[in-house]
Amino acid sequence: MITFSYARKKVYQEKLFSGFQLSERVPEHNFYRQLKSILDLGYLYELTAAHYGSSGQKSIDPVVFFKLCLVGYLENIISDRKLIAHCSMRLDILFFIGYDIEEELPWHSTISRTRQLFPEELFERVFTEVLRMCVNKGMVSGHTQTIDSAPIKANASMDTLELKVPEESLEEHLHKIRHISDSDKQEYQERKRKAKNDKSNQSQRTNQASKAELQAIESRTKKWSKDQNQRQGAKSPRSKYTSNKTHYSPTDPDARISVKPGKARKLNYSSQLSVDTRHHVITDIKAYHADGKDNQFLQDIVNRLKSRLNQQGLLWRNCAADTSFSSGENYAFLEMVGLESYIPPHGTYKGGPDGFVYNKKGDYYTCPNNEKIPFKKEF
Repeated sequence: MITFSYARKKVYQEKLFSGFQLSERVPEHNFYRQLKSILDLGYLYELTAAHYGSSGQKSIDPVVFFKLCLVGYLENIISDRKLIAHCSMRLDILFFIGYDIEEELPWHSTISRTRQLFPEELFERVFTEVLRMCVNKGMVSGHTQTIDSAPIKANASMDTLELKVPEESLEEHLHKIRHISDSDKQEYQERKRKAKNDKSNQSQRTNQASKAELQAIESRTKKWSKDQNQRQGAKSPRSKYTSNKTHYSPTDPDARISVKPGKARKLNYSSQLSVDTRHHVITDIKAYHADGKDNQFLQDIVNRLKSRLNQQGLLWRNCAADTSFSSGENYAFLEMVGLESYIPPHGTYKGGPDGFVYNKKGDYYTCPNNEKIPFKKEF
């Protein structure tokens, strides 16, 4: 006799009462459970006390706020609204930040307001304290540091860019700029999209570029400027050629226009990051204006990082970075401060032209025609 079994249909029905503990549901090997057991942020209460009042509604716990910021970094979430929604669905994260499943998480706007409440110095002190914890655990050697950069998108749109020029001289400015299309000029004259709030100051709104700089912009865009009225998007009312020398963002005046090969022009910041090579712990990070080159920031990075490592009792010996940080000035600077640099030079530089002989005693080169080439200056 053959018997058949039929699949049973699962019916969901919520219980009125439930005995549930997060500590029993989150496994011992879970990352956030392990992090919770070793990460002590109790010092934040004293550190942030001056920024809270003694009356009114209760605000978000500073430890919870910084843990949420850490979760956002670890989960690669930059939206506060998405961060709260994500945390509400993760039992391990709820356990990490100290919330039960029945507790309501902070409102996403509270995260944004708290971030604006704390000054930059407070975030710097928190970073330094976390770095000290990593050093005490033996995670940072300090011996070799790698430096790299990454563009960080600004919270501003390219459509809101304004001309760095007073209103009364707008016509004269448009007359000088020949590399934009007729539709661009008409757009400047007839319709300029204004930002709701202009956060810039007078110096940020004023065109401070010299005549030589404006001429350099025009020469760099000479190839781009050919046949502008026929280019793709030239008839769009929002289409316009922009430069940091001639435009600014009223919603985020510190943002700068930057572009990477193969990517569109955007308003960005330049994030400069230093990492220790032992366990890849971040030892320093800072945002710079995105219109500067990486090699322009290296000396400031080195001075700041060297001081930070010295405070932790660490000795820095090697500095590694990619080609974008190379320059003669940077090589001389790293040599002066006693750091061994591992930064490849630009192009195909191999140490000098062939046929030139260096005289160490006299500090000069001899060319193939046996003429002396004395040292004059560093540049």
